[in-house]
Amino acid sequence: MKPARKQRLILIGLMLVGLGLAATFALQAFNENLMYFFSTTDVATGKAPKNSLFRLGGMVIKGSVERPDAGLLVKFKLSDFNKEVPVEYSGILPDLFREGQGIVAKGKLDERGVFVAEEVLAKHDENYMPPEVADSLKKSAEQK
Repeated sequence: MKPARKQRLILIGLMLVGLGLAATFALQAFNENLMYFFSTTDVATGKAPKNSLFRLGGMVIKGSVERPDAGLLVKFKLSDFNKEVPVEYSGILPDLFREGQGIVAKGKLDERGVFVAEEVLAKHDENYMPPEVADSLKKSAEQK
């Protein structure tokens, strides 16, 4: 084999290895930033991962919102009309947050089985419901 051809072959091989590494890193970064959505039934039955970020959606149960102290900690329960999940959030809730409304929260499930939210998103008008919440409520109604 001629030296020029050997150099080209080595260069092509290195380029393929570099392209493979770049694709691996890109897929790994995408997978780490991927956030799954779970309904309260999924979380209550153990389908949701512990200590991993995911989104939880449901309706805030009437009479479940508690503010244990004068701080920013808020405790409430979410339901998809089938199962309930306790949620804790430390921060300022959206203006549209209230009992009986649909929300989506981003956070982790701790070892106590309590969803510790980092972010709470409330719906923006009386007819709107996040698609994930609407689908999970529809599935839960079909299972009854």
